[in-house]
Amino acid sequence: MTTTEHEPAIAAGGLRKAYGDKTVLDGVDIEVPAGTVFSLLGPNGAGKTTVVSILSTLISADAGQARVGGHDLAAEAQAVRAAIGVTGQFSAVDGLITGEENMLLMADLHHLPRKEGRRVTAELLERFELTEAARKPASTYSGGMKRRLDIAMTLVGSPRIIFLDEPTTGLDPRSRHTMWQIVRELVSDGTTVFLTTQYLQEADQLADRIAVLNGGRIVAEGSAEQLKRLVPGGHVRLRFADPQAYESAAAALREAQRDDDALTLQIPSDGSQRELRAILDWLDSAGVQADELSVHTPDLDDVFFALTAPATSEKETVR
Repeated sequence: MTTTEHEPAIAAGGLRKAYGDKTVLDGVDIEVPAGTVFSLLGPNGAGKTTVVSILSTLISADAGQARVGGHDLAAEAQAVRAAIGVTGQFSAVDGLITGEENMLLMADLHHLPRKEGRRVTAELLERFELTEAARKPASTYSGGMKRRLDIAMTLVGSPRIIFLDEPTTGLDPRSRHTMWQIVRELVSDGTTVFLTTQYLQEADQLADRIAVLNGGRIVAEGSAEQLKRLVPGGHVRLRFADPQAYESAAAALREAQRDDDALTLQIPSDGSQRELRAILDWLDSAGVQADELSVHTPDLDDVFFALTAPATSEKETVR
């Protein structure tokens, strides 16, 4: 099968998976452009790891089709494996041997010549700031160091696509931020990253596009900012120092929620430029000016809880 220059790194349609009478995935469609971060969110048990397992050839889908790295998942599984790297929720690091030995073992598994394996190992250990600890048993590493070693091992084969399945689970905030920087560097080098995470801030920080998985289906998809506009709660807050200006603005913006003590008005808004311009036009027509204007939009926590509620049904996609 041939690939085209603009073919997505990952393209899947109609993925289905059931275990007995329990349907885990019920027609999942995913498209990930090359050189981007795609994040899959969902509650525990939503099927995120199942999606990763299917796309990385660890298990087979019951139905659907997919292309990963330009290769058909079913017909060219070996070529898919050669194009990807996978880091799961639980470290693949062998604690009984050193970090360097873990890396060299991975180089052997990729059939790299000994000299090339040592070169790649040295470069990756330096890149992930593990050179000083390279000859210590991996069991002595901190959680953050083990995670960095885990990803370094994944990169030995120079994969074009990396699946990170909840890679920062259990890490402290500093280690988590270090991992975020590593992901950004990978993408800047042209690597495609498929990320599942429990941390909504992580998806907000890293992902070019986010999909929310619930009940075996993708129920919403878009950028972080686009998803935040799907749920209610966004508003513009106007604060006034002059009580007379406050009353004039309140008369002009009758749908606003008043706070007479704080001299503030709260207007429902999705934060779009069009709505902000309309609010400012209304104020101009009333001849008043706010002393302070702030825009408040829902965060991904609000999106997550709204979209993974039991009543969620149809998919919402923002292009």
